[in-house]
Amino acid sequence: MPRKVSRRLLAEYVADQLEAGTASKKITRQLAAYLLENGRDKELELVLRDVQSALAARGSVSGTITTAFELDQATKKSLETFTKQKTGAKHVTLDAAVDPTVLGGVKLSLPGKELDATIARMLTTLQTKYRKA
Repeated sequence: MPRKVSRRLLAEYVADQLEAGTASKKITRQLAAYLLENGRDKELELVLRDVQSALAARGSVSGTITTAFELDQATKKSLETFTKQKTGAKHVTLDAAVDPTVLGGVKLSLPGKELDATIARMLTTLQTKYRKA
């Protein structure tokens, strides 16, 4: 019986292939086929998180910016520069998501890190502090 390949080894393989320039569509198909064939499809989210961490360790960080409203290019560029400074990454890719429930501010989600400077978070923090008092 074949030995189960760990999630981290799968993530390292995917990161190696991406760095080598292999088409992401091809890698995605290979990973999906492997996980389905071995009955590990429920691990997909975990493997993807491990891939993000492996790429981050190699200097390529991807993350998500969540705001209540659409960001302009200057603000996106500032957040990319901030992310490069704080993580030491050479390459930063940030996807933007609009979520009106954050009310305002910005939430920056990176592999293993999160900066939540949203108004919704601040209100929750205040509510919790005054509930305890």
